[in-house]
Amino acid sequence: MARTAADFAGSRRVYRVQLHRHGEAVAYLYQRGIRSPELIEHMRIGYAPGGCLRGWLTQLGYPLQVLHQAGLVTGAGYDAYTHRIVFPLEANLYGRSLSAAAPAHRFLPGAKGGLYSWEQVQQCPEVILVEGLFDYAVLWQAGFHNVTCSLGVNLNARQFRQLCDGRRTVYLAFDADANGSGPRAAQSLACRLAEQGVDARTVALAEGQDPNSFFVQGGDARHFRSLVEAAR
Repeated sequence: MARTAADFAGSRRVYRVQLHRHGEAVAYLYQRGIRSPELIEHMRIGYAPGGCLRGWLTQLGYPLQVLHQAGLVTGAGYDAYTHRIVFPLEANLYGRSLSAAAPAHRFLPGAKGGLYSWEQVQQCPEVILVEGLFDYAVLWQAGFHNVTCSLGVNLNARQFRQLCDGRRTVYLAFDADANGSGPRAAQSLACRLAEQGVDARTVALAEGQDPNSFFVQGGDARHFRSLVEAAR
């Protein structure tokens, strides 16, 4: 069975230590509206500068071949995650590139798992679902601790079952993409959830906005709460 970052506790520790050693990483988080030490601790946010993980894990006794199979090291032996803010997931690792020259999003091989931090919200009578981890971050920081994240608009079977398990209202706060893809995905998901008896409502953001940019551009918790209350 292939192993993932969840099998290498050392990788998470290395990334978390590196975060505050690199000013460009902290500056990027600040730019994206992430400023709370409590939030950074809650999400266990780290930074992959590149050039440090392979040496650390091989010193701990992990064979290079195993690290390559997990996706942490490239075939040439270099760290796979370089200049990326990293978020540990249930059984994977998400990396957001600081460089426009590299693909923005990166996951390790394998499934993305269930809804992000679902165990902390599954008993909530109202749940806010967002697409991305930066959306999750600004909402949690603003006091909306009933938020979860699907890591994209396409929910896998497990994520869909999680939303349908129990009586709750689900507020879909997807990106208001100018091309309409986010709103269409939210409406489609709302219909699917309604068929399962879930009270699903779509949160209407201004065109071109997502929850992260809403707060970065000056939105506040009171205004966002009014959007949630107006959701249909």
